[in-house]
Amino acid sequence: MSDTKQNIRHLSLEDLTAYFASIGEKKFRTKQVHEWIWKKNAQGFDDMTDVSKELRQKMAEQFSFPSLSVDATQFSSDGTIKSRFTTYDGHKIEGVLIPTEKRNTACVSSQIGCSLTCKFCATGKMERKRNLDFDEIYNQVALINEQSEKTYNKKLSNVVFMGMGEPLLNYKNVLKAIDKLTSNEGLAMSPKRITVSTAGVAKMIRQLGDDKVRFNLALSLHAADDKKRDSIMPINESNSIDELISALNYFYEKTKNDITLEYILFKDLNDSIEDAEHLVKIYRQIPTHLVNVIEYNPIAGAEFTKPDEDATKTFTDYLVAHRVNVRVRRSRGKDIDAACGQLANK
Repeated sequence: MSDTKQNIRHLSLEDLTAYFASIGEKKFRTKQVHEWIWKKNAQGFDDMTDVSKELRQKMAEQFSFPSLSVDATQFSSDGTIKSRFTTYDGHKIEGVLIPTEKRNTACVSSQIGCSLTCKFCATGKMERKRNLDFDEIYNQVALINEQSEKTYNKKLSNVVFMGMGEPLLNYKNVLKAIDKLTSNEGLAMSPKRITVSTAGVAKMIRQLGDDKVRFNLALSLHAADDKKRDSIMPINESNSIDELISALNYFYEKTKNDITLEYILFKDLNDSIEDAEHLVKIYRQIPTHLVNVIEYNPIAGAEFTKPDEDATKTFTDYLVAHRVNVRVRRSRGKDIDAACGQLANK
């Protein structure tokens, strides 16, 4: 991508209007081209089939049109589809389409790599190369939406920011991408069907409250006391559980949006009745509507294993007995390394 050319996806409607006026084009061109860029998810100027070749040429001389390309696609036996995308500058990211009877969900990445080094996550072992731009995040969702329509004859119903990277460390781009996804100019999705998952950046959780966002929030908790959480999630050293509880309460007070706690069960680490007690205490301090207990998905070079079914049942039964709204989330796409914590550009 040439440094001298502006990315056409970064032009506002007003910018686009001004550009077409400056080259003597009619007003309707703005809407036409804008729709190609966003609603129709054009991947380049040549896709704009009802725009004259001459005008496409003019735009190509003036602007760049960086797009993701699908580099590899893997199909799981359970219907999950994992795509590896290549960015305009040659980096790889992954996104996953998770179909169920009721909904088709895109699990998307927000960064190339990740800087948080959570011990149980394959992405955490990769270096963070850069943040994804808002248009790259949007492009990723739109491509997975096309996949959903083509394979399952259904549009995406939900988007979860649970792929590669920490969304709240790419705050502006993630919010701008969600604005586009929920706008009538874009995919017109309901913000209530979008969930941003964070490893716990207390300051930015509060910022979400101040910005009165309309989407839901999930906290990757994974351990219910600071010592254990420090050992598997280094971010906890600067964002303690108490700080996160306070930030989540602030977020809820400002937005009234759903908060989910995510809790991966690790054998002999966080699966005891004592751990369940600690989790109940945290649950009671936050207006959370759900605890997702997630089965651990093995990754290379990690020492963790998942507890057996009996231990999982004992743990979740304790939560239920103490009036915790809990759901055991079975992993999807494990056979293609598409499950929670497994995304590493394989």
